[in-house]
Amino acid sequence: MFNDIFQVILQLALSLLGIAFLFRAWLYAIRMPPFNPYSMAILQVTDWAIQPIRKLIPTRKFIDIPSLLAAWLCAVIFLLGSSFLLTGQFVSIELMPRVLLASVFTTLKWAFDTAWWLLLIQVILSWVNARSPITPFLQALTNPIMNPIRKRLPATGAIDFSPLIALLGLQILNMVVQRLSFVLIGL
Repeated sequence: MFNDIFQVILQLALSLLGIAFLFRAWLYAIRMPPFNPYSMAILQVTDWAIQPIRKLIPTRKFIDIPSLLAAWLCAVIFLLGSSFLLTGQFVSIELMPRVLLASVFTTLKWAFDTAWWLLLIQVILSWVNARSPITPFLQALTNPIMNPIRKRLPATGAIDFSPLIALLGLQILNMVVQRLSFVLIGL
């Protein structure tokens, strides 16, 4: 019973931290101004880990490598901790390459899940309260996903089908990543 409780706490804490690091990387990629209150909150939550990494590994033009590395490290710790809580043993050295690669898939799953939820929240807010203060922030985050879809879709008037296609695409990508992760682990 206690292992299950620790598993839930570990999953929640490391998933949220990994998602915060992914948010930071996405904010850097889309060039979100750091003066936005939501951006400031994400920067404050993640600065403790990113600043030391940034001294060793610099960012690239549109890629915040330290934030992506921190998210990946959260996934590594998550998988190692989960394995220990489930089996009571540490992962052997022979399985470490698989764990490191599975961590990439876990990070991608977190990214796709986060994008899916952001799109869903944006769609619901557009129906309920289109003038919500968080709407411009959500639009800035999701426009890089939605704009390529909108360009390829025919104009349908007042109804925008791009969120539906984006949600479906993200769900399919998530299924593919999860299947690759299962194949890697051997399930």
